[in-house]
Amino acid sequence: MSSLTHALIEEIKTAPESVQREVYDFLSFLKVREKGEGRENLLPLAQSAWAADWDTPEEDAAWRDL
Repeated sequence: MSSLTHALIEEIKTAPESVQREVYDFLSFLKVREKGEGRENLLPLAQSAWAADWDTPEEDAAWRDL
């Protein structure tokens, strides 16, 4: 185990559980980002989630000149 890994483990052990959860979430995010995974999956999710808001005559008019 590298000295950096050991230092990280020791810091995490002494941190409050709420901080440990944030560290875990952030590390998971960084690992996915490093692999380049997940980015291509976000657009279809956003399109389906916001379709009702985006597919309106008002939105079409607002974006017509862009």
